[in-house]
Amino acid sequence: MAQQTLSSSIQARITTQSPAQGRVQPRRVHALRRAPVAKAQRRVLSPLCAATSPSSGGDYTTELANAEKRWEDQIRDGRVKSISAAAAGELKQEGWVFLDVRPPTEVAKAGVEGSIEVPIYIPETEWSVVNLLKQASNFGLGGWWLGGSHMIPNQQFLREVQTKIPKDAKVIVACQKGLRSLSAAEQLSRAGYSSIAWVNGGLDTAKKPDLPVKGADDLRYGGIGGLSELLGWNDVQREKNAGALGGPSGPIKLAAGVLLLDGIWFAYDYLQEFLHKAQ
Repeated sequence: MAQQTLSSSIQARITTQSPAQGRVQPRRVHALRRAPVAKAQRRVLSPLCAATSPSSGGDYTTELANAEKRWEDQIRDGRVKSISAAAAGELKQEGWVFLDVRPPTEVAKAGVEGSIEVPIYIPETEWSVVNLLKQASNFGLGGWWLGGSHMIPNQQFLREVQTKIPKDAKVIVACQKGLRSLSAAEQLSRAGYSSIAWVNGGLDTAKKPDLPVKGADDLRYGGIGGLSELLGWNDVQREKNAGALGGPSGPIKLAAGVLLLDGIWFAYDYLQEFLHKAQ
């Protein structure tokens, strides 16, 4: 079993938010055929997961390559069906259970009405020099821009799912970008769930009519944060704001953002130096 499961430090890295990749072309519900994992997902996974943390070792590239192969195999073998967000909405209407495995912070911004919410990863809350180094590493890898934080696997994930969803249920698994949910689908399959569908590309690919939304009018809001949200420099905010910089306040936001970024970067350098000296 140890060879088939990612270490917790590696698993946590697939939770870091990353820029939205190319759209996944919707597929019709009747086309629930075996499909390969989208290349866009592979491009997201490798750079985020392969980066090592200052406090850990091991061959991350090999471990991640093995995990990615397993995840692709479950799609090719038909254990997990790859579907679009639009198809997920239609299946939900037919009685499939929608399992949202995003952390509460993303669900609070934009959730799926009527879904079961069980996070597969949760924020790291234990304070130590090691964890501070991980947080600093995450910040340096893009957390300052995207608002992501260091996550750890939810050890109660399967137990929580099993108390809320019977094993004979038909389950749709989704997250924001499609990586965490693919990992969750593997766990569900091993636990005995036989009818599993995975939203290829995640909720970032959903359009307004695809799924019922709560908390916002667009599911893509769940994946924004950090300085990019403050400045409105992401797909969903740019579509809703007028002008290249998001309307009349755009230049002011830009100037404030530059000053804020300069201060944050200075604090990040100082924290890195302090923590390395403390080790």
